[in-house]
Amino acid sequence: MDGNNVPSSSTDHSVQTPVIIAENLSLTFQTGDGPVHALKDVNLTVDKGDFVSFIGPSGCGKTTFLRTIAALEAPTDGVLTVNGMVPDEARKARAYGYVFQAAGLYPWRTIEGNIRLPLEIMGFSRADIENRVRNVLELVELAGFKKKYPWQLSGGMQQRASIARALAFDADLLLMDEPFGALDEIVRDRLNEELLSLWARTQKTIAFVTHSIPEAVYLSTKIVVMSPRPGRITDVIESPLPKDRGLDIRDTPEFIAIAHRVREGLRAGHGDEV
Repeated sequence: MDGNNVPSSSTDHSVQTPVIIAENLSLTFQTGDGPVHALKDVNLTVDKGDFVSFIGPSGCGKTTFLRTIAALEAPTDGVLTVNGMVPDEARKARAYGYVFQAAGLYPWRTIEGNIRLPLEIMGFSRADIENRVRNVLELVELAGFKKKYPWQLSGGMQQRASIARALAFDADLLLMDEPFGALDEIVRDRLNEELLSLWARTQKTIAFVTHSIPEAVYLSTKIVVMSPRPGRITDVIESPLPKDRGLDIRDTPEFIAIAHRVREGLRAGHGDEV
């Protein structure tokens, strides 16, 4: 696809360390109605420190790709590595944290207790758990709410707690499956700003699924546009926007040009339905 309207990225990629490498990756589900081709010939490299958004219509394989990275689904063809390991090895090495669409907090445990739970299961020491929980609560600005229960917090605060839980074992890679999709626009904007700030402070690599063009453009260093099933990558856009960006950047010509390219990519892959 022609990207002449989008300037080349100003990000320094002189030193690149691949975190995720997909080569000719395909995944087919066998169902009672016949095979479902969820992913087909996906080729992608995500470098250390990237913030990569995946955008495309429902059913295009965005979440499926994230799940293959997390070893929750197994590809039927091709190669996929995470930090140089196959996904199952990466899972055992605690190479990533996963934030789902819903916060998924246990209502009978406090916010602190929810964050502690996976650390307890993993066998961290009590002192280490206390230190990690304290640090991530401060990181997401929920230190004053650790004794609250999920039902006492707003939806946005619950998602921040979910992010804290994913960050607690300090994995370099954060997988986020449309975590803000159910929130209203005002809360979503606030959490987008907070997520960018968190990313800048932690230097994590983030893979983020979204249906929102403005969200994808605002957050990302790289935007991956996907087609309807079978899920294929139709465009990869390197963002020229500065990493330090406020919401007002959405009114700039550079932002609008990227959003236009994403929209055109979605139209090209999805006919007239977009």
